[in-house]
Amino acid sequence: MGVRNLKPVTPGSRFASRSDFSEITTDKPEKSLTVALRKKGGRNNTGRITVRRRGGGHKRRYRIIDYKRNKFGIKGKVATIEYDPNRSAYISLVHYDDGEKRYILSPLDISVGTIIVSGDKVPLKIGNALLLSNIPTGLFVHNVELIPGKGGQMVRTAGAYAQVMAHDNGYTTLKLPSGEVRLVPDQCMATIGQVGNRAFEQIVSGKAGRSRWLGRRPKVRGVVMNPVDHPHGGGEGKTSGGRHPVSPWGKPTKGYKTRKKNKKSNSMIIKRRK
Repeated sequence: MGVRNLKPVTPGSRFASRSDFSEITTDKPEKSLTVALRKKGGRNNTGRITVRRRGGGHKRRYRIIDYKRNKFGIKGKVATIEYDPNRSAYISLVHYDDGEKRYILSPLDISVGTIIVSGDKVPLKIGNALLLSNIPTGLFVHNVELIPGKGGQMVRTAGAYAQVMAHDNGYTTLKLPSGEVRLVPDQCMATIGQVGNRAFEQIVSGKAGRSRWLGRRPKVRGVVMNPVDHPHGGGEGKTSGGRHPVSPWGKPTKGYKTRKKNKKSNSMIIKRRK
């Protein structure tokens, strides 16, 4: 796992860096665990653009990831570590003893041939999945459930981990990567260890074209538009808005809170991330 700097043979490669992919063991996915992924260009079922600045990009197939880790008591062997175009983390193909194959998020420092297992009372080893109630305080976990049996929803990006802080009254206190401290029911599953591909945050794109490969189109500032297109548009010469920042539809942005009140999960948050 590392980062390689490109030679400055073009302006786009002068400061660019890429992953060295030293952990990757194959470049072909398990076809039975992939499905077609059709691009929508940010459009909904009526053809209207509902998410701006999306379109183009390289063709992909979606890899079906096992977030639930519900093959309890059945040992699995890590067969490959693969790149996944749909996420920042690497994924691992696991061959289970009953013949089934599944993809999981690849933890840091896992290797081909490692035996993993999920269940109630399993060893505290990297890659093993178990209930939060059975994980001692101080350990790092990832792929954490919020609702028992629903599958991991938190801590899934490259290099991420949450730390188990305490157990009390049927809840586990977790410190999340954002700095938030919150309670999670201790019957939720989590995977031991940190998510792999930790060097992902060090990668420098180097050029706008790489964003286009990822399906990200350019962002145009409101202040350079005409008044018909944006509330910040128009004016003689270069102007900088003249009002508090808003979206094209007049809704405040840049710090405007949109989270609805009276959320059930508010009571679970002990310390906010900010």
